[in-house]
Amino acid sequence: MTAPTPVPDNAASPAGPRPGAVNAALGLAGLAGFLILLEVLPRVGVVSADYLPPASRIIGALGEELADAAFWSALGDTLTGWALGLLIAVAAGITVGVVLTVVPRLSDVTASTIEFLRPIPSVALIPLAVLLYGSDLRSTLLLVVYAAFWQVLIQVLYGAHDVDPVADQTARSYGLGPWARVRHVVWPTALPYVMTGVRLAAAVALILAITAELIIGTPGLGARIAVAQTSQAVPEMYALVMVTGILGLLINLGARAVERRALKWHQSVRGEAAA
Repeated sequence: MTAPTPVPDNAASPAGPRPGAVNAALGLAGLAGFLILLEVLPRVGVVSADYLPPASRIIGALGEELADAAFWSALGDTLTGWALGLLIAVAAGITVGVVLTVVPRLSDVTASTIEFLRPIPSVALIPLAVLLYGSDLRSTLLLVVYAAFWQVLIQVLYGAHDVDPVADQTARSYGLGPWARVRHVVWPTALPYVMTGVRLAAAVALILAITAELIIGTPGLGARIAVAQTSQAVPEMYALVMVTGILGLLINLGARAVERRALKWHQSVRGEAAA
C-alpha cells in the first residue's frame, strides 16, 4: 500500500478573484448606486432640483468645466498650494521630530508648547493669514503648512518612542553617536510612522487648500466653487465639488502607493502583498 502523496503547505489555491479586484468592483458598484440615487431623488420630487440637480446635469456641467481653460488654471493653483504646503510641512515635521529625538532635553522643554499649539484648528488662523498676506498664495500655504506639519511631527515622535531599547543600547555599546543612531536605529523604526503621517498630511493639506480658497478667495478650485455658489450656478458648483472629491481620492491612492513602495521591506507591506 503506497503512502498518500503529501500536499505542500504552500500549494497554489484554486484560481479565484483577487481581493483587490473584488474591492474595486464593489467600490464601482457603490458609486454607480450613488449616482443612480442622485439622479432619481430630484426627478421624483424628494428634493428640489434647484438645490440638488440630477446627476446627469452635474456630469454635463463637469464636462463643460473640463472644456474651460480657466478650470485647469484653478486646478493648477490648488495643486500648487497643496504640493508646496505639503512639501514644507513634511520637511519641517521630519526635521523638528528628529531634532527633538536627538536632544531629549529639548523635547521635554517643548512638550507643553506642542500640546498647546497642536489642537488649534488651522481655520482659526484665517484672520491672521488674511491680515498678513491677503488673498495671496502665502495665505493658503500658512494654513496648509500649519495643519499638515502636526500630522508629520506627531508620527515622527511616536516612531522614535517605539524604538527597541535593546537595539538602541546595542548601538550605543558599539560607539554610534546620536546622528548615527538616528540613521541606523531610529529612522528604520520611525519610517512606517512617517509614511502614515505623510499620507494623513496629504489629505489634510488638500482640505485646507480648498478651505483657504473658498473662504479667503485665493485662486483655485475653492474660489471657483464660491463664485459658482454666489452666481446660482448650482450644477457647476456640484461639479466642482465632485472634482475636489476625485482629487482627494487620487491623492490618497498616490500616497498609499508611495507608502507601499517606501516600505516594501516592511513586514506589514510584505504581508499585504502576500495576501
